[in-house]
Amino acid sequence: MELADCRIAIRHILYEGGKLMKDGRAFLDRERPDICVFGHTHQPKREWLGNTLLFNPGSAGPKRFRLPRAVGTLAMIDEKIKPRHIGLKKNPSRKSPGKILDGGRRQFRRDEV
Repeated sequence: MELADCRIAIRHILYEGGKLMKDGRAFLDRERPDICVFGHTHQPKREWLGNTLLFNPGSAGPKRFRLPRAVGTLAMIDEKIKPRHIGLKKNPSRKSPGKILDGGRRQFRRDEV
């Protein structure tokens, strides 16, 4: 896809075991994107390979292994790519009950309904 004159590719698996995979490299050579957003490893990553930014936003879901919970953002400012990772709390309170409000009725969170 193109956005603001920038070619952006999205691919699930680009790295495996911390290394750029052979077919991942072939994909980059074929597509020649300015940015490649990828996932699979849940490991936040921002790395330049030549003129291509390789960006894994990380995982905002439940904590996995020893990886940090994070979300990633990409901003295009003055024709420059600004990648950023935002760390999330280590232990979110997902099982806490809703608060009791107004006359004792329980307020449910969206994920409980």
